[in-house]
Amino acid sequence: MILPSYIQGEWWSPSPDETNAPAEVHDASTGELVAQVSTAGLDLASALEYARTLGQKSLGALTFHQRGVLLKQFALALTERKDELYALSARTGATKADSWVDIDGGIGVLFSYSGKGRREMPNAKVFVDGPVEPLSKDGSFLGRHIYTRLPGVAVQINAFNFPVWGALEKFAPAFLAGMPTLVKPATPTGYLAEAFVRILTESGLLPEGSLQLVSGSVPDLFDHLRLGDVVGFTGSDSTAETLRSHPNVQTGGVRFTSETDSINASVLGPDATPGTPEFDAYVRQLVTEMTSKAGQKCTAIRRAIVPTASIDPLIDAVRTRIADRVVVGDPRVEGVTMGPLASLAQRDEVLRQVARLLAAGGEIAIGSTEPPAVMLADGTTGISTEGAFLAPLLLRFADKTDAAVHEIEAFGPVSSVIGYDTIDDAVDLVARGGGSLVTSIATHDPEVAVELTSRISAFNGRVLLLDRDDARSSTGHGSPLPNLVHGGPGRAGGGEELGGIRGVLHHMQRTAVQGSPEMLTALTGVWHAGAAVRSGDQHPFRKSLAELHVGDQIASASRRVTLADIETFAQFTGDTFYAHMDEEAAAANPFFPGRVAHGYLLVSWAAGLFVDPDPGPVLANYGLENLRFVTPVSPDDEIRVELTAKQITPRETDEYGEVRWDAVIRNQNDDIVATYDVLTLVQKQLTNVEGDRND
Repeated sequence: MILPSYIQGEWWSPSPDETNAPAEVHDASTGELVAQVSTAGLDLASALEYARTLGQKSLGALTFHQRGVLLKQFALALTERKDELYALSARTGATKADSWVDIDGGIGVLFSYSGKGRREMPNAKVFVDGPVEPLSKDGSFLGRHIYTRLPGVAVQINAFNFPVWGALEKFAPAFLAGMPTLVKPATPTGYLAEAFVRILTESGLLPEGSLQLVSGSVPDLFDHLRLGDVVGFTGSDSTAETLRSHPNVQTGGVRFTSETDSINASVLGPDATPGTPEFDAYVRQLVTEMTSKAGQKCTAIRRAIVPTASIDPLIDAVRTRIADRVVVGDPRVEGVTMGPLASLAQRDEVLRQVARLLAAGGEIAIGSTEPPAVMLADGTTGISTEGAFLAPLLLRFADKTDAAVHEIEAFGPVSSVIGYDTIDDAVDLVARGGGSLVTSIATHDPEVAVELTSRISAFNGRVLLLDRDDARSSTGHGSPLPNLVHGGPGRAGGGEELGGIRGVLHHMQRTAVQGSPEMLTALTGVWHAGAAVRSGDQHPFRKSLAELHVGDQIASASRRVTLADIETFAQFTGDTFYAHMDEEAAAANPFFPGRVAHGYLLVSWAAGLFVDPDPGPVLANYGLENLRFVTPVSPDDEIRVELTAKQITPRETDEYGEVRWDAVIRNQNDDIVATYDVLTLVQKQLTNVEGDRND
């Protein structure tokens, strides 16, 4: 069967007369034919237009929170059927642990972006970035930065090593931003990507046009891209450069980000000598990164940079751990801990790169390039001629400055050890990689950690500090997390993926908008000082979310502050700071005219001035944000407060939502005393009992 694509809302396969010599994909362990792949006759231009029209329309009708809820539902749908994905994943050469990283890791990205989208983004379609910028003295002209979704399609070209996680880590932020996605998986493992897309389509949850899949080559894809489209690429640096040079990227406005080859490093600190917890953690991590996914990870450790005196002890420790922990074979056989590479072609490519490293001066310290004895599918041990097996290989380089070790990547279970003598040496060796996704540092010395991190961060997208305190809880050198940036400078591609909401904003346009408070309030859904307010007979706290509007306001009566009030508050709370209790010392302070009221006294009184005490739609006050004390309040001054509904955020899955109130405390001279945001949880609808009582 030719692996189908999911295009324009339907599963599509080329007709037999259109297909000429389709690509064949084989089981990585047994060589059995798994699928044939071809896109002969596929209309890419129509697929992209389908995304830009129907996909944009369906996603554009949803808010960030509604998209976030769908992401969670996608994750649950995949979780229910992930056993199907695990069974297929084993055919790619992945062990159960490898599959967990790929499949459960991908599902975890969906869960993570669902939660972050609903916690950190408004239940709206426009994302406001940064504070208001006043542009006139009277407050009638303001500036604001906003993000709006791009009008095109997010094209995602993925590598073979993570067919599920690699697609979902790009899909989740694009979907949350409101951009439809076209996924192009790598051919050797594309059948696993097809399986997860099929599960999502069968769930009936996908908005129309929000996700399409192309199973096979796309030679003219970039010819059909245009301004408003985004390409996220994971693969080789040479391919990335070819794609980046396309005219539609160079001058046509197509956004292109890449995550490419990365000669990642792991530095053993000078204090992490043999016998220390840091040395042991370093060895465990190095072996894990060599063998997880058979070393086919863009984040794997390629250069083990260790103090010269620790090279031999490190090699001995790695050899022992590999002998004790690593069993190479068919991942479906019980006890196997490292499977084959994804294909025979990939194994041969790794061996070619190893040969280049050896020719440049590397020596094999552990392992062999000969076919290893492995656990076969029938449970016996033997040499496989059909499987893409390779034993873990650790090389050593006498010349630490040899260009090959810093430039050649053998994308498999291969790492190289090089020594350093000083911290300056270590920094130089990390930098020779030309830009990496990640470098880890094993040290328990804060000075070493600070110096190395501050000097190598410019060459890395991520730095992991590994020591005895976090060795157990650390997610590891090679594990990108959805809430942290995945990407790196220079050779690593220069792009960024994931990174929490940053990943969402990559799929949106940041625009500076200038206008009146009224116009910016209408555009952003956030009340701006100077925009219209509504003060009626009904207290805003008596209104449910269905009745409350941005701009609803209560202006309180005034309350006089006495010296007795200040002293009572000081004694009651224990806050006897001199500015409140010592007239002479307070007057000597350049900020105060003499004794002044506690800021927290004023905030507490303000609550008493604006709160409606009866039970009702306001369920809870759960915090203050952005509190600033501006003008001191002296005894006999008066204060009053204006409380305005600033932003209303219903929660999609609850019967309540969040209301952010703009609070301004003023004195008798109309000077601003304090400003802050009050956060409350408010019911969406009044219950009948509450409605009767309010009537």
